[in-house]
Amino acid sequence: MKGIILAGGSGSRLHPVTLGVSKQLVPVYNKPMIYYPLSVLMLAGITEILLISTPHDLPAFKRLLGDGAELGLRLSYAEQAHPNGLAEAFIIGEEHVGDDTSALILGDNIFHGQGFSDVLRAATHDLKGCVLFGYEVSDPHRHGIGEVDADGNLVSIEEKPAHPKSNLALTGLYFYDNDVVEIAKGLTPSARGELEITDLNNVYLDRGRASCVDLGRGFAWLDTGTHKSLLDAGQYVQTMEARQGVQIACLEEIALRMGFIDADQCYALGERIGSSGYGEYVMDFARRARPLTTV
Repeated sequence: MKGIILAGGSGSRLHPVTLGVSKQLVPVYNKPMIYYPLSVLMLAGITEILLISTPHDLPAFKRLLGDGAELGLRLSYAEQAHPNGLAEAFIIGEEHVGDDTSALILGDNIFHGQGFSDVLRAATHDLKGCVLFGYEVSDPHRHGIGEVDADGNLVSIEEKPAHPKSNLALTGLYFYDNDVVEIAKGLTPSARGELEITDLNNVYLDRGRASCVDLGRGFAWLDTGTHKSLLDAGQYVQTMEARQGVQIACLEEIALRMGFIDADQCYALGERIGSSGYGEYVMDFARRARPLTTV
C-alpha cells in the first residue's frame, strides 16, 4: 500500500498564525502537526509516502523530513498549486500509487488510540473498494456523516446534513483499492471547481464497495483547523503524554517498533536532538529496546 498526505491549503482559519508558515508545520504541543498523520501511515505499515503541498510550503517539509531514509521510509513530494479538492491527490499521485492500493490522510487530522496499528493493518488486508474511518461526534451537522448497516457497509454519505441520519463523522483517513485513480479522473468538479472526496466515495458506495470502520470509544480523533481545536489538540497530547509517560506520534519510536530501523539508528536520531525532552525520550526508548533487538 502507498501512502499520501495532503498538506496543502492556506490555513486561513488559523490566520495570522499561518500567514508565514504552513498549517501542517505548526506545533501541536511538542512536535509539528505533520508528525501525527505521518505516524498513522507508519502504523499501518506504509513506508512509501507522497506528501502533497503548495509550491511555497514544500521546501519547508523537505527540510524537516528529507527523503525519510533515516526512518526507514521513502518520502517523495508533489505540488498542488491550487486547492482543487481532496480527490485531486490521486491524480497528482497517480505515478506514486502505480498498481498498488493507497491510503490518503489529511495533514491536519490527529488520531490516537490503543491498538490503532492493528485496526489499520486489518483494514488494509485484502482491500477491495474503499474503507473509511468513522468517529461518533456530538455535532454531526458540521461533518461528513456516514450511515452504516449492521455489517459496517456504508448505506449513505451526507456532507454537513441539516438532519443527520447518524452521528458517525467520516474522518480524514481513507483507504482505497487501485480503482481510485481512474475514479478520481472521471469526477466532475463541484460548483467550487473542486474534485470532492465525497463524490469519489459515493462512486464506491454506488458500486456496493464502501465500508466504514467505527473507531469507537477509547479512540480520539482531533481536527486542528481552528485556533480552539488546535489548542484542544495540544492540551490532549500534553495530558496523555504526562499521564502515560509515552510520546504520541513519535516517529522514531514507531519506526523502531515497526522494524523500519534498528535500536542503534533510533538512538542516533534521538541523540541528534538530545537537548530536548523529545530527543531524550527517543534515546531512552532506544536504550531499552537494544537488548530485545540483539537476542
